[in-house]
Amino acid sequence: MPVFERFLSIWVALAILAGLGLGQVAPGLVGVLAGLEWGSVNLVVAILIWFMVFPMMVGVDFSSLARIHERPKGLIITLAVNWLIKPFTMAALGVLFFEWVFAPFIEPGTAGQYIAGMILLGAAPCTAMVFVWSHLTRGDPNYTLVQVSLNDVIMVFAFAPIVALLLGVTDISVPWEVLVLSVVLYVVIPLGAGVLTRLRLTRGSASAAEGEARVAAFTARIKPLSILGLLATVVILFGFQGEVILDRPLVIAMIALPLLIQSYGIFALAYWAARAWRVPHKVAAPCALIGTSNFFELAVAVAIGLFGLNSIAALVTVVGVLVEVPVMLSLVWFANRTTHWFPAEETALRRSRRKEQT
Repeated sequence: MPVFERFLSIWVALAILAGLGLGQVAPGLVGVLAGLEWGSVNLVVAILIWFMVFPMMVGVDFSSLARIHERPKGLIITLAVNWLIKPFTMAALGVLFFEWVFAPFIEPGTAGQYIAGMILLGAAPCTAMVFVWSHLTRGDPNYTLVQVSLNDVIMVFAFAPIVALLLGVTDISVPWEVLVLSVVLYVVIPLGAGVLTRLRLTRGSASAAEGEARVAAFTARIKPLSILGLLATVVILFGFQGEVILDRPLVIAMIALPLLIQSYGIFALAYWAARAWRVPHKVAAPCALIGTSNFFELAVAVAIGLFGLNSIAALVTVVGVLVEVPVMLSLVWFANRTTHWFPAEETALRRSRRKEQT
């Protein structure tokens, strides 16, 4: 990996400190940036996410999507982990830690809000940031797009019922406009830009190989934009929430512990399943990372809508952002050093076709 990417965890740590410092030094500027919203979606964050995911979207080759059915294992693992396991393990960890382990250290009657915030995070699998994690693990961009798209479709129908079931209510109000607008801003728009760019790059190519070479050269040139977009997003997000984080360090630590257990546990489960099922690494890594990462924009919006801006539930979802970036970088590091655990793409495809023939 290039030197800049190799020490990405250091740059992220510095970006976190810069965000916390920005919130203290220039609260007025942070307030202005936080107020640039449309439909409860922050436009500054949306633009920075475009920078992050655009290089990945340029690599999407729609002609290869027709062969996705030849590799269903990654999709099966992703969907099973995200919708049959993750929300329920997050709720169980919430009950364990805030009704039992940390009960003596929190205010009486507040355990429910801690649990609610964790449930909101667990029921919202990642939509946009996973393109960055997939990019850093050299994941298959076409397969990652399909995985994220299926999760988005399921989330539209399953998010509210799962949250309502786990919270024990039936009249939960989910801001559907935030969900739909976030998907459009974070996936549809950068995908459209990537498709148009790819068409322009491959137009007039003498062969498919030449066109792919042009695309690869272009994405290599713009790849630094993805990393810079990630770092700028971290600065902005921690600038928005810096005051809350600095004012309640002990509470932050108590919330972070079960979130860390959940994140590493879910990744281990999905990654182990992919390895046991002989899924190629460029599918297995994004497959596990999608389940580990969270759609924090939606979780924060719903927590604020249900419990209020200064609620404990909203604080839990903000801590989810604090925990996620360092955790995901550590998992990217791990995934990049365990590629030898998985079969090559061609080997996996041949094995799958032989099974179909027999």
